[in-house]
This record gives sequence, C-alpha cells and structure tokens, in this order.
Amino acid sequence: MGCGRVGSTLARSLEDRNHTVSVIDSDPDAFRRLGPHFNGDKVAGIGFDQDVMEKAGIRRADAFAAVSSGDNSNIIAARVARETFGIQQVVARIYDPGRAEVYQRLGITTVATVKWTADQVLRRLLPAGAEPDFRDPSGTIRLDQVPIPERWIGQRTVHFQEQSRCRIAWIDRLGEGILPHRESVIQEGDILHLVMREENAAHAYRVIESGPQED
Repeated sequence: MGCGRVGSTLARSLEDRNHTVSVIDSDPDAFRRLGPHFNGDKVAGIGFDQDVMEKAGIRRADAFAAVSSGDNSNIIAARVARETFGIQQVVARIYDPGRAEVYQRLGITTVATVKWTADQVLRRLLPAGAEPDFRDPSGTIRLDQVPIPERWIGQRTVHFQEQSRCRIAWIDRLGEGILPHRESVIQEGDILHLVMREENAAHAYRVIESGPQED
C-alpha cells in the first residue's frame, strides 16, 4: 500500500526478484512511478479498505507492506492485513518513533523512517561504538561494525570473542563476507560485525582498543 518513492521502489525491487506484486494507492496518477515495465496489479482505492485489499489479491498474498505517507493509514492497513486476512509478514512505515515502538511490541514490524535516517547520520558522525548499526526493539542487543585495530591482527577470533564478551556475526574481508570458525584468525583490513548486549558495549570497546590480554 502506497506508491510514493518508497512504495514504487519496493514494488519494482520485488518484481526484479521474480515476486508477483500488487500496488494500492488512492491516487491513480501515483502508478506512473512504477514505470512502463511493471507487470503487477495497480489498484486505486483506500489501502485499508477490505474490498480494495481483496481486489488487490490480499488472500493470495504472502506479505504486506504499508508504506504510504500517513502513519494512521499504515497502521490500520497493517492491522487489517494481519488480523483480518491472517498475513504474517506485515511491515508498516511509521514516521513517529514513539508509535513505532508501541506497534513493534504489538507484533507489527515497523520501520521508523525519521529515527532510522537520524541513526544512519549519527553512526557516520560519532566515534566508533557510540551508536550501533542495529539495536533490537527491546534495546538489549546491538550489532556494531568495527574495523579491527592492528594489535588484534593474527589473533584467533575465538580468543577475541572470549575477551570482548561479544560474538562475531561475520567478517568483511577483501569485499567478501566470512563466517568465522574456531580456527579463524583476524587479518589486516578485517571489519568485524559484532553482536553484543548493550550493557557490555563499554567493556567490548575497551578490550578492542587495549588489545589482547595474555592468559
């Protein structure tokens, strides 16, 4: 639901991945953004109206995204898709971060547009470790991207994890993603993607900066 810049880009991206897509928008002119090669259905109408959703094929759908410009419309549409039509994969775009947290707790996956954008900028302004790449809705778990200091080069990843009390989800190495195993060794230029508890972040970054400790 929603054929603005986000909705039209999402629809084309899904179709490029060989998915069948239907798009709902209250303004028929909005469908121009889909371009001439879009093969999915275009349904003009109110996106949370059950008849409109039926016309768009909601009963055949595996997922539903509410990405219009209105928080209220997106939440209503997401709830109708989930509660009335039983769609499990439902995502709603929300501008108000407070609302996004509330609906996240209710089981509706939300993308808080303003907060997400602000977080992206913050991560590029602040020193490493100040803001994570991702924080789960409860605020308990975070994912950080860390260029490894020279003092850790040659150390085994298992040794790093034991001392930092965090897990290496994957390593960016020479443009390729690497999943570490017990014998993996940290190499020059590695970027570690670390999963850690929020309260452990300060300890983890102290260990990263200070280097490995002898057993």
